[in-house]
Amino acid sequence: MKTAAKKTAAKKATKRATATPKNLVKKSAVAQKKAVKEDLSKTYNEFKEFEGQQYTGMTIGRSHKWNYDAGVWRETKITPDLWEISYAVTKRRAGRAPEGSGVPVGTEYHWYIMAHQNVRKLNANDYTTSLAGLKLKLAHKRADKEKWSLSGKTQRKHLIEFLQEMIAQLEKEPAALDFTYNEKHYLGEAIPIGQTCHDGLCEEYDIILNDASMGIIRRMKRGWKIDGVEDKKFVGAIGDAIVQSSPK
Repeated sequence: MKTAAKKTAAKKATKRATATPKNLVKKSAVAQKKAVKEDLSKTYNEFKEFEGQQYTGMTIGRSHKWNYDAGVWRETKITPDLWEISYAVTKRRAGRAPEGSGVPVGTEYHWYIMAHQNVRKLNANDYTTSLAGLKLKLAHKRADKEKWSLSGKTQRKHLIEFLQEMIAQLEKEPAALDFTYNEKHYLGEAIPIGQTCHDGLCEEYDIILNDASMGIIRRMKRGWKIDGVEDKKFVGAIGDAIVQSSPK
């Protein structure tokens, strides 16, 4: 009995000696979280390279998610098929930016947006609407500067180059899509986004199925994704059709 009691006491003593106090575990977790935040801040602001071009900010391939306040969209008809549009709203980050990352308050950007807007009438006054496409940064203005990073003339030059690239890509033969999903037959095409193509492999395609725009499909590490399309198996079927149609 005495021997058993001694062994039990020895085990308890060893456990107390090797146990990590709860407050130390908590402090360690806090320290790790702080280190991750500091690393995110550092990697966000440091210089990176993409195809010979230096840049800062979010790493290529990562995503932002924003929530838009109730905004005002105005449009004026110019021709039977052409409209002038304007839209003003405050957008808010879904989540929080890593502490210390990002540009100073007051920084401005000039983007050019090229996108599909899909609209469906619900009743006399209401429509559903969705937007999918691309946006190109033409210039920025730092919070402590009066001038933009590029002149208006240079911005126009970059926009022309971008549109010429898009036209050239559209004029190429797209990947033909022909497949059946849930007993429905789909015909269409996948138009490669040229800026995402490397060594004959493209990461993103603009998808048209049965004459309707589906948005942009993106190749991910774990399959394919189209923002706004919840049926992952359907998206996977589109991705499989792209792979089958692409040159081997």
